Amino acid sequence: MGRVVITGIGAVTPLGNTFEESWKAAVEGRSGIGTATRFDASSLPWRAAGEVRGFQPSRYLTPKEELHLDPFVHFAVAASSMAVRDAGLAKDDYLEAGGVIIGSSRGGIGALENAILKSHEALAGRKKGRLSPHLMPSTTISAASSFSAWKLGIRGHCLGISNACSSGTNAVGEAYRLIKSGYGGPLLAGGTEAPLCRLCVHGYGSSGALSDYDGPSASRPFDRTRNGFVMSEGACVLAVEDLGQALKRGAKVYAEITGYACGADAFHMTRPDASGEARAIEAALLDAGISAGEIDYISSHGTSTVVGDRTEAEALNMVFGEKAEKVPVSALKSMTGHMLAASGAVETAFSAMSLKTGIIPPTINLEEKDELCRLNVIRNMTEKRINFTVTTSFGFGGVNAVLVLRRYA
Repeated sequence: MGRVVITGIGAVTPLGNTFEESWKAAVEGRSGIGTATRFDASSLPWRAAGEVRGFQPSRYLTPKEELHLDPFVHFAVAASSMAVRDAGLAKDDYLEAGGVIIGSSRGGIGALENAILKSHEALAGRKKGRLSPHLMPSTTISAASSFSAWKLGIRGHCLGISNACSSGTNAVGEAYRLIKSGYGGPLLAGGTEAPLCRLCVHGYGSSGALSDYDGPSASRPFDRTRNGFVMSEGACVLAVEDLGQALKRGAKVYAEITGYACGADAFHMTRPDASGEARAIEAALLDAGISAGEIDYISSHGTSTVVGDRTEAEALNMVFGEKAEKVPVSALKSMTGHMLAASGAVETAFSAMSLKTGIIPPTINLEEKDELCRLNVIRNMTEKRINFTVTTSFGFGGVNAVLVLRRYA
């Protein structure tokens, strides 16, 4: 069994158009959340959004590609391209034989919404109803991975994953398993999302999941006054490969992936279950071959929903016992909002940077912690030597994904 490492990271987030910009903003505790502008949200009670600002798809796509593809593919191609460059991967036989695994919860939902509105107007006789021939292939979940592979000349393993909000973490975990079992690699793995449209916001809002606060403080994980998550967009892709291959080509290493687990609650389609989340965390620790006592930092799912945060806190207490109130825990969605599939990937990337730099970004907007969330949620940037981290992702349907990362020395 080979050792698996992260050698490159690319990201487009509400905090910045590169991973470096996003990491710097997170360390400084800056919010990427504001009032939605992607669509007219004035008639809805849920107006906060984490939008990607100043992004230029033309840096990665031709004008025709930009026109024909949904933004969730734009973000994926950009993040994949940046991950390849950051990893120092050349367009050669090694990269060509690699693969791409990218997750998305909602795929091209924005383009689909526009097409539905166009069809409705055609039926009403107000406009012609011809739809783009690119609509179906460009809005499928797999479009992010397959188009990224095509743009980068990668001809190996290609997979699109849709596992709700766990999708990005699942993508990285499946890449880890594939390389660990002997796949030559390298693999580009992560998540992408462009859900900021009326249909998606109204749908999540109707389920009771979204916050009706507005502005930068709308996302408040573990705070007593939290009342839902903030929908966000963006992508993060990691270059994952065998340690031996990475060292052979002189690549830098961010961190080593040592454990992964994916499980189901078998409990409820929207309500999380602490025992199911705990099982997933324990399974990831078992895969890593370490005990809960060896974890130095937890990057929580921390969405800012009342039930979700309390359930996760309960799960962490079940696994870590008294240490749950001592080990540093951060909730990065306080700054990024919930990027759905992309969140797990960017939180894994931030965990890798925390291992490499010894810096843990803060949790912002936490004024008065919920007394039922018995965790050591850090509110200020913290410097600490970290050897092992856990990153958690939990999604609708009770799907749970957990990664364990180790500092590479």
